[in-house]
Amino acid sequence: MENADQGSRAQILNEERRRAIVDLVNRDGRALVRNLAKAFAISQVTIRQDLEVLNHRGLLHRTHGGALPVRSAAILDPSLHEKEKLNRKEKLRISAAAARLVKEKQCVVLDSGSTTTATARALRQLRQLTIITNAVNIAAELAGSAVEVILTGGNLRENSFSLVGPLAEDTLRRLSADVLFLGVDGFDIHFGLTTPNLLEAKVNQVMMSIARRTVVVCDSSKFGSRSLSLIAPPSAIHEVITDRGISKQDLKELQEAGIQVMLV
Repeated sequence: MENADQGSRAQILNEERRRAIVDLVNRDGRALVRNLAKAFAISQVTIRQDLEVLNHRGLLHRTHGGALPVRSAAILDPSLHEKEKLNRKEKLRISAAAARLVKEKQCVVLDSGSTTTATARALRQLRQLTIITNAVNIAAELAGSAVEVILTGGNLRENSFSLVGPLAEDTLRRLSADVLFLGVDGFDIHFGLTTPNLLEAKVNQVMMSIARRTVVVCDSSKFGSRSLSLIAPPSAIHEVITDRGISKQDLKELQEAGIQVMLV
């Protein structure tokens, strides 16, 4: 009986701490694992377990090193310039690994984003390569190289330098590609791949439909997070290239779903 009472008290303490974590994240707009561990005088391992539980309950969004409120993760739409400052070393390793998958004479689709922009730079040296993109900045990056570039038309999103809308979608539907390298703003293993903009999500869906293989290129901070618009469920992709900061649980679930994972 005494052991049962102790277990019950421990569970109550766990739930009280988790409620306090949610309140803190909502108040401050974000929280880091190391700061939470100090605030509650417990190990970082325990805090990570708490964040995983709260993420699965939909009470916060787990990020690499901490957590964000549900509302801010859903509406956050940082500019490309802001994205390029984040996790730069990881993005360079991911883009280099993506480029190594590409062979000459292939046709590659690159969506807009900081990781796919880095991938475009890594592909500049290849010859007899065709790249389809809806990103104006990627087309500019490849100008003057030996790569043939097909830029979709569409309405310009200034935040991401991407072209979206019916014109972009119609252009893509007339084409075919060997591989799509897709960057995402959120990757929730149970929900899917997400982006803050509905029109961007629709263009990404068409890209996936014309490519024989879809490879998600994203750093580990994107896992456990959701953005506003669903692109596709995890079952729709073939491979993920990410860094070694991905949680063991997310890695396990990706592999169990039959998705190839390359860690760099």
